Amino acid sequence: MERIDVCLIALRRILRATELHGKELAQSAGLTPVQLRVVQILAESGTSTGGAIAKRMHVAPATITAMIDKLQRSGHVARQPSHIDRRQTLIALTDKGREALKRAPDALQQRFAAEFEALDDWEQAMIVAVLERVAVMLDAGDADRGAVLYPGDL
Repeated sequence: MERIDVCLIALRRILRATELHGKELAQSAGLTPVQLRVVQILAESGTSTGGAIAKRMHVAPATITAMIDKLQRSGHVARQPSHIDRRQTLIALTDKGREALKRAPDALQQRFAAEFEALDDWEQAMIVAVLERVAVMLDAGDADRGAVLYPGDL
């Protein structure tokens, strides 16, 4: 088998793993992977502003606003006025959001992070360099630089 074939098969395996995990997540928790990340951030922080969530996920605030709108419509989060600054609206997790988080399988990026952290420094650097090169080769540019492994609903 030629190297190009091995590379394309590896890329397909990565895409397939993210696709399967996304389906498992949707089935068990009723969330997309990106929605799960928002819910996880809220579970860690208690409440947050949309801007702070956007900054943490490295996406535009408008992207997070749309995501929060969906999560609010589904009952996973609620908006509430800030008691400190009336101009701000805080996002809080609801009981439904906490339940969805409990039902969710381990996030794929968390599994990847655990494996990645166990590697030697030189191996981590090599993987980062190769993945950056692959992103350029696929003309990914700066599109959606968020730290989430899933395409689509962002």
